[in-house]
Amino acid sequence: MVPVGGVEVMLAGTAASGLLLAGLALLLQRRTGVVWAWAFAGLLWSLVVIGLLTLLPAQADPGVVYADERLGVCSFDLGGPAPDGFWILSGGQRLLNVLVFVPSGALLVVVAARWRSGWVTVPLGLAALAAYSVGIEWTQLELARIDRACDVTDVVDNVTGAALGVAVGLVLVVVLRPWRARHPRGGR
Repeated sequence: MVPVGGVEVMLAGTAASGLLLAGLALLLQRRTGVVWAWAFAGLLWSLVVIGLLTLLPAQADPGVVYADERLGVCSFDLGGPAPDGFWILSGGQRLLNVLVFVPSGALLVVVAARWRSGWVTVPLGLAALAAYSVGIEWTQLELARIDRACDVTDVVDNVTGAALGVAVGLVLVVVLRPWRARHPRGGR
């Protein structure tokens, strides 16, 4: 069995998906405008990166987790078992859990602002980001092989990050005005 996981695999997946989604943005920008196309591709990329960071084992070969050793329930200890330090940011896992969802919340607002229904779409999108976080934690609980722990604190931190991102996105919308289709050749 080939081990899949570790920082190198996460970085490779991040780079590959970034290139793929940059290509999507280039294809879309003529039809939708530069700002919206790159915001849409960025939103998709942020969701892929979150998936890579949370659903791949942190170590290249996590070993075997036997059925009787795996956790049967999610930790509801608010504050959770998160270590003080973490392998990416020295500020701790909770800080990372907040920061990783900020771009998704911000880009959600920029994408949704293109339509008049944005005032409905943004809260629904925020709920979808919360559901994504819950889905990640459920997957971590069910797939003991990825050597991750399900923790309700992660959901709280992720939703906090997404909400902060929405606030950032509200500022970005005023500056970027994504409802305007800006064509690279000065059209419109």
